[in-house]
Amino acid sequence: MAAGAEISGEVAAAAAAKNSKLESESESSKSESESEFNVQKLVDMFTKLNPLAKEFIPSSYAKQQSFNNLNAITTDESLSPNNKLFPDDDNSINRRRRNNFNQGRRRLNGRSFRAQRDNSIRRTVYVSDIDQLVTEERLAALFSSCGQVVDCRVCGDPHSVLRFAFVEFADEHGARAALNLGGTVLGYYPVRVLPSKTAILPVNPTFLPRSDDEREMCSRTVYCTNIDKKVSQTEVKSFFETACGEVTRLRLLGDHVHSTRIAFVEFVMAESAILALNCSGMVLGTQPIRVSPSKTPVRSRVVRPMLQ
Repeated sequence: MAAGAEISGEVAAAAAAKNSKLESESESSKSESESEFNVQKLVDMFTKLNPLAKEFIPSSYAKQQSFNNLNAITTDESLSPNNKLFPDDDNSINRRRRNNFNQGRRRLNGRSFRAQRDNSIRRTVYVSDIDQLVTEERLAALFSSCGQVVDCRVCGDPHSVLRFAFVEFADEHGARAALNLGGTVLGYYPVRVLPSKTAILPVNPTFLPRSDDEREMCSRTVYCTNIDKKVSQTEVKSFFETACGEVTRLRLLGDHVHSTRIAFVEFVMAESAILALNCSGMVLGTQPIRVSPSKTPVRSRVVRPMLQ
């Protein structure tokens, strides 16, 4: 009885050991199958990703290699012509080229402008201590003995007894010869003549005469400055007609910034315009006016159609 009980116990123990071994083998095989499933799932996920997508390429590598490898990258069938990896590269290159071209053109224009300005300065003299009654025409006549006078501008405070001017010649020889006229008495004072440090600002070409008729109009027109703001256009016309002759056209201009006004006065006869130059220094209203030949004609105002 005891021997049979021992045999049956050994058989049961062996069976239990076998069952535990089978269970462990099944669990290990199950875990291996699950891990294989997870790996396969990850493989499937990665195969669906595009390795050439922009977010997978480092920015430093993209900047260095974009132009070298652009042709090789775009040959991939997965990239269409309308879906470039770097869509703005071509535009940036063209934009950079255009900017460089514009900068070069601006640099060239600036260099040319400075050269023209420097040339104009070398042909210009600065004249000071000019009598208030001296007109631009009289000053230009004085310096015409030195060479061809291209432009003459009298400047300064209209209330001051003395003014200054810039005289530009056609060449540098005229400007150098003009320096010898320093000390010449013009009006009541001897003038001083020095090399100019600035050029004369050119007149707006749209205001200059455009035809022979307009040039003839300029010969009959004077430019009047330092007009009292309280003086009306009728009073200005009456003043010049009384002193010089019949006025055909007059334009009185002014703004809120300047304390005085200016006028362009066109006469019927050129002789009247010459007489008007002698009116410089005469008091009109409360101010002594200045009169000089006009460089621009008095054009008719263009009536613009009203917007509907």
